[in-house]
Amino acid sequence: MRFVVFDHNGDERLGVLLPDGSIVAELTESRFPRDLTKLIEQGKGALTSAGKAINGSRRFPLSDIRLRAPFPRPKRNVICVGKNYYQHSQEFHKSGFDTSSGGQEIPDAPVIFTKATTSVIGPGDAIPATGDPSESSDYEGELAVVIGAAGRNIPKERAYDHVCGYTVVNDVTARHLQQRHKQWFLGKSLDGFCPMGPVFVTADEIGDVTRLQLTTRVNGEVRQSACVGDLIFDIPTIIETLSSVLTLVPGDIIATGTPAGVGIGFDPPRFLAAGDTVSVEIDQIGVLENPVT
Repeated sequence: MRFVVFDHNGDERLGVLLPDGSIVAELTESRFPRDLTKLIEQGKGALTSAGKAINGSRRFPLSDIRLRAPFPRPKRNVICVGKNYYQHSQEFHKSGFDTSSGGQEIPDAPVIFTKATTSVIGPGDAIPATGDPSESSDYEGELAVVIGAAGRNIPKERAYDHVCGYTVVNDVTARHLQQRHKQWFLGKSLDGFCPMGPVFVTADEIGDVTRLQLTTRVNGEVRQSACVGDLIFDIPTIIETLSSVLTLVPGDIIATGTPAGVGIGFDPPRFLAAGDTVSVEIDQIGVLENPVT
C-alpha cells in the first residue's frame, strides 16, 4: 500500500494512493486512526486492513488536494546515518567540512545523528534556505526506513522483521553550521530542513530494497545517482547498531545516508539558492520535489 497524508480544505486526512497514481482514497473508517504513526503502532495487520478498507471511500484527484509529509509530526527525532556511501564519504572528507569520525575518510562504524521533528516539511513545501544564517544550505537525497515493530538488540538477520515501510527524505544541511559547531544537529535541524514524502510505501510493495535507485536533481540537473545496495552499512547493520543501545519504536524514521554529488562536492561548492528546485526520486516510492526560498 502507498499511504499519504493530505490536506483538503484545511483538514489533515489519511489516505491511500491508488495504483493509477492520480487518485487518493481517503481512509474514513472510524476504527482506523487518522495519524499514520498511530496506525503503524497497531501492527502490520492494521496497515493491511486499512489498505483493504478503502472500497467505497471518498476519492480525491491529486490536483484537488495538498500532500503533506507522511509523518508530519514524528514522535521522535529523525534518526540519520552520515557518510554511508563510499564516494560521498570521500567527497565529504575532502571538502574540508568534515569534523566527524576522528578524521577517518571511511568510517569503521555507522555515524549517527538526528534531525529535530520541527525540521519536517512535505512535498511541494519550500526549503527556507534564506533562514540559514550561514548561507550554505545543501541537499542530501536519502532512502528512509520506517520501523513497524519495537525492538532492542535486534540481530541483523531479523532486522527486516521490524521494518514496515519506506519513504524519501532530503537531509538538507547548513554546511557552515555543521562545520562550526563540530557536530551535526544544529546544521541539520533548521525548520524546513527535512522534506519528506511524497508517500509511505509498505515493505511488501518494495521487494528487494537494495535494488532501489536514488536520483537527486537540482533544477533538472542530475546531481546524485546511486543504488541503495551501495550503502557502506546496510539497513540490517544500521538497525542492529541502533537497537544495541536504544529501543526502536513503531514510527521511528531512519534516513540511511546520501550518495556522492552533494553541493560541497563541487569546487566551488554549489549551495542551494532561492529559486532552485530540488527533487529526490527513488524507484517504487516516488519523487519528492521542493522549491527553495
